[in-house]
Amino acid sequence: MRNGKFNRGWKFVFFLPIAALIIAILGYVVMFLWNWILPEVAHAGRLNFWQALGLLILCRLLFGNFKKGGGQHFKERARGMREKWQNMNEEERARFKEEYKRRCGGWGHRNKE
Repeated sequence: MRNGKFNRGWKFVFFLPIAALIIAILGYVVMFLWNWILPEVAHAGRLNFWQALGLLILCRLLFGNFKKGGGQHFKERARGMREKWQNMNEEERARFKEEYKRRCGGWGHRNKE
């Protein structure tokens, strides 16, 4: 029989370099995209690798919150909205569409008035 702690230890040993590699790749991707786009578009300064990692962490803190399964909340909301839509009758759907058009219809479209 194998020891469970032994297996967890080996998993950690293999996970650590893979996690470091993923973090490094993400840092270089952020650095590359920033240095490629923003200096010309927004006249922003160039980033080095460590600044890109810091920016990545800052964005994750502000928008991602480092929670496990962050997409789960979105999936639950989407499932709830889908169920709500399926339970609407035709009149309720038409009212919803009109309200949506009234609130969001102007985005990216010219007003035809």
